[in-house]
Parts: sequence; structure tokens; C-alpha cells
Amino acid sequence: MPLCLAGLLLASGCGLTSGSPMVDDVSPGSIGQGEPLEGAHLTVTSKSFTESLVLGAMMGIAFEAAGAEVLDRTGIQGSIGGREAIRKGDADAMYEYTGTAWITYQGNSEPITDPRKQWEAVRDADVRNGVTWLPQSRLNNTYALAMNQANYRKYGTKTLSEVAELSRKDPPAVTLCVESEFANRADGLPGMQKAYGMKVPANRITQMDTGIIYTQAAKGTCTYGEVFTTDGRIKSMNLVVMADDKKFFPNYNAAPVVNTKTFEKWPAIAEVIDPVTAKLDNAVAQELNAKVDVAGEDPHQVALDWMKAEGFVK
Repeated sequence: MPLCLAGLLLASGCGLTSGSPMVDDVSPGSIGQGEPLEGAHLTVTSKSFTESLVLGAMMGIAFEAAGAEVLDRTGIQGSIGGREAIRKGDADAMYEYTGTAWITYQGNSEPITDPRKQWEAVRDADVRNGVTWLPQSRLNNTYALAMNQANYRKYGTKTLSEVAELSRKDPPAVTLCVESEFANRADGLPGMQKAYGMKVPANRITQMDTGIIYTQAAKGTCTYGEVFTTDGRIKSMNLVVMADDKKFFPNYNAAPVVNTKTFEKWPAIAEVIDPVTAKLDNAVAQELNAKVDVAGEDPHQVALDWMKAEGFVK
């Protein structure tokens, strides 16, 4: 996913040198039958923003149900810490994003527009790093522009191409609220404007923190706000997301990554976590993220409730 989530980071005491056992009272449901991970001691990690915390908890709960003893080291600040923990073997598994790996870790500048091919490229490149990628989810936490219902009724745009057309036909109609990072990233605003032939002058672009963008877009202070496609506030604030019809933004599909030595020892990790991954999409992520960011629920409890409701664990 994009790296500009500083505004969403949750304070966490967890790090590479700390952690606590997961002690959920769970048993196999549709996953974990026969407890194929019995005897395994697995450390699960995550980044510190809401979605990553929820996904990390899901993974740990799945491993618990399959018989493993799980050490919870979720909530590591930034992207690099969790990645390095997996690579070095300080942690065993986490959910990572294909675009982040491709661009940030593997040093590529051009994203691959096809989600499957992006995942395959990341998977193949990480073999040499001792990191194994399991099948990705449909959950794609990438950039988008969104507007409130009143502006949607007024302007009727559904795609970024239509936003670009509006910017040319009625320039004052298009005002943007964006993060400073998005405003300067090649895979952000400059690249988007170039790809779509969009012309929005600087005096109609306001830079602000992530969380404020959602409230300002909802109020209509700006016609369009930069959002993340799986953020729970899109649904709770009833925002309309513009389709990226030219597939400009990178794919940030969530997928489990596992330390290769761990995976060679415990290959059943794949059969345990794959069904969970297959169920994840943007609608699920928006719903679960909203429970944390809007309703104030605990990320681990949100994950546990969902795992039980889906029948993955009992």
C-alpha cells in the first residue's frame, strides 16, 4: 500500500524486541482441521496502521486454531521494520502489499498494471531474499479520489477520466484535498494528472493530513479528496470513489509473506491462511477498518469476531 499513512498510525508498544503470546481460545473451524501446525512456534508481525493490525491478528488467530503457539509482534512502526523481521527470521509471517514490495523494497519505479503479474513479479524477485509470497487477496489498498454525495449529484463524475474532462471544461469545479506526499510522488498527483491529462492549478490543491482529507471531502470543502480504497471512512461518510479507469495507480494487494525457512519447515501455513486471504476484498476491509477507525473497536477483537463469523475458527 502507499507509504503515506503516517496520519493513521496507531501508537503501539510492540516491536522487534517485544511481543506477547496470543491466547485466543479458538479451535479449528473451516481452517486448521487436524491442527497441522501443532508444535510450531510462530511469530506474527504487522505494520502499525489499522488494516495491517487487523490482518496480522487474523493470521495469528488462524495459526492458533491450527495448533501453533503464536507470538504477537504486530504494530511495528513503518514498513521496513516488519519486512526486515521476516527477511532475517526475527518474525515468521505477516500480510504485505505487492506495490510496497515492488516499489519500496525491490526498487522498481514502474508498477505493473495487472494485479496477478505484479504479485508474480514480487514473488519471483523475493526468492533470493528468503521471503515466500503466498497467493494474494482481492483487497487492493491503493490511492483514489472521492467526493461527497452532493458533489456527485452536481457533477456526476464516476471515473478519473471524467474528473479530468471536468477540470478542462469547468476548471473552478475541481478542487483537491491531498497529502503532501501524494502531491509529490510520481505514483501520486503529478503522475495522475499527466496520465489523465488533468489540469488542476496549485491554487486549487490543498495539502493536509490524511484524516482531515476525509472530513473535508465529506463537507465538500474540496470537490475531491485523496483516499485509500479500503479505508472505513469511505463507507461511514458515504463518499463516492472515482474509478481509476486507466489503471494508473499501483496495485497494493495484500498477501501473506513468510520467512522461507519457516515455510519449508511448516508448509501447512499455506493451507491454513489461504482460505482467509481468498475472502478478503475492499468491501470486507472497509467494514473492518471502520469498526476500528470509526467505532473505536480493538483491531484484534475485530479480527477475531470476523474469523468466527466466517466460520474459519470456533
